[in-house]
Amino acid sequence: METRELGRTGRQVGVVGLGCWQIGADWGDVSQEHALGVLSAAADAGVTFFDTADVYGDGRSERLIGRFRAERTAPNITVATKMGRRSDPHVPAAYTLDTFRAWTDRSRTNLGVDTLDLLQLHCPPPPVLERQGVYDDLDTLVQEGRTAAYGVSVETVDEALTAIARPGVATIQIVLNIFRRKPLEQVLPAAAEAGVGIIARVPLASGLLTGTYDETTTFAPNDHRTFNRHGESFDVGETFSGVPFEVGVEAARRVAALTPGGATTAQYALRWLVDQGVSTVIPGARSAEQARANAAAADLAPITAEDDARLVAIYDELIRAHVHGRW
Repeated sequence: METRELGRTGRQVGVVGLGCWQIGADWGDVSQEHALGVLSAAADAGVTFFDTADVYGDGRSERLIGRFRAERTAPNITVATKMGRRSDPHVPAAYTLDTFRAWTDRSRTNLGVDTLDLLQLHCPPPPVLERQGVYDDLDTLVQEGRTAAYGVSVETVDEALTAIARPGVATIQIVLNIFRRKPLEQVLPAAAEAGVGIIARVPLASGLLTGTYDETTTFAPNDHRTFNRHGESFDVGETFSGVPFEVGVEAARRVAALTPGGATTAQYALRWLVDQGVSTVIPGARSAEQARANAAAADLAPITAEDDARLVAIYDELIRAHVHGRW
């Protein structure tokens, strides 16, 4: 698989990684056996970047990755985790050096490492990103050996631009896909100029961009695509990218019609992201087959300018009004 530099971390990672939210929680039931199978299949297919968080299943995702990593002993694997969402209430005052140390100590134990590869603030309240003291504390974590580098996972373009301006920030993780194009305008150019890596999350719009859903599709009660469809539990942009489900289904049908023979719509959507120049894209997978298919998207031919113009037209007609001004 093609590799790219992960921003200021100095690490090389495959252009298609693996998002590991789904092996922790909130995507229906995923057994330990299936979760470990997903991790192994992804690595066998060339995936070298795995993204998790301390709150995914209250550490379950981290612990599974730690077990997998220990059993595989592959030196080229990079694991990124996140912290901050454990705070209750989730307020700026919770972001202190003492809590950072406690959170990172827990993640290091879960992952079975002394030093985290990449630590990310997990969509913090916006005022957190404006406080110099927060970045000083993150620098302290690096100096103490708790993490090798740090980044920020954000919800909005403005939050991304605020974080990119900080010299210690190595990466930005942001929702970016065919239905969420706004980061292309300012965030990606600013990151490239600063040498900051871009991790594209929610690349398939919570599965809409697989092209396999219709208006009657339902999800398990413990799947966020059921319980967070209107932002009841966290930012609605994390569920279907904030696109109303029926609108997304119709738009995905039009994307599917553009997908070339021999590729799935999901692979086509992932290839589009690779073409945008991101460091890596992190689709989730609930089966080994999905993990292998996602990785294979890196082998597709680049999307043509003509097809990209058609994708822009789909966005402008159906999607833009629902998401462009919000995030």
